[in-house]
Amino acid sequence: MGLLGLAVAPGLAICIYIFWKDKFDPEPKRLLIWAFFLGVLSTIPAIIFEGAVSRMHLNFESSVVRTAVHAFAGVAFIEELVKFLVVYKFLYPKKDFDEPFDGITYAVMASMGFATLENVGYVVNYGVETGIMRMFTAVPAHAAFGVIMGYFMGLAKFDEERSNSLLMAALMAPALLHGAYDFPLLLEPGSLPWLEPYKLIGALVSLVIGIVLSRRAIRIHQLNSPFRK
Repeated sequence: MGLLGLAVAPGLAICIYIFWKDKFDPEPKRLLIWAFFLGVLSTIPAIIFEGAVSRMHLNFESSVVRTAVHAFAGVAFIEELVKFLVVYKFLYPKKDFDEPFDGITYAVMASMGFATLENVGYVVNYGVETGIMRMFTAVPAHAAFGVIMGYFMGLAKFDEERSNSLLMAALMAPALLHGAYDFPLLLEPGSLPWLEPYKLIGALVSLVIGIVLSRRAIRIHQLNSPFRK
């Protein structure tokens, strides 16, 4: 139970934080729970597609190129795509999605559903140290990617002329940041010797950029809320 609590707590804490930030027109709790639950379910197609990609024989002579394709296309794009589809198909059309900040709220809830189930698997298999490390790295990274996705989805919802390009940005921006986070961590030993001592730092740079951008995105949508008095 202690391991389970360690795995679930970070995602729930971030959900509460985002709910608190949605201060002018909070979303119905039933939709927030629904978004979280759909995020949990989205891990199923992600596992299926990631498994299919991993079984493909990527015929690249360079292990660095092979790792880059795996990190950006085989992991990051797939995971961000399933989270994007959850929001776009099930929450984007809702009448309660009535201000740009709602994109952030729903995208983060779905992302935290995904990240929480993923975190449970890691913590159960690898223990407390992994849980503590992911509490400050992987889970906040998923949250930051969710904020950025939701920022662009919130813009797209209320800008018909640019909706397609903004929706594309909602998918590609977090996928690129996610890939940049995963790439140094997935590098094969010896493929880039100069990067070996800095692999974690490379991932943290992407995380910090994501957090900075997400904080800015939250502030922009708060200031531009039509419900702000």
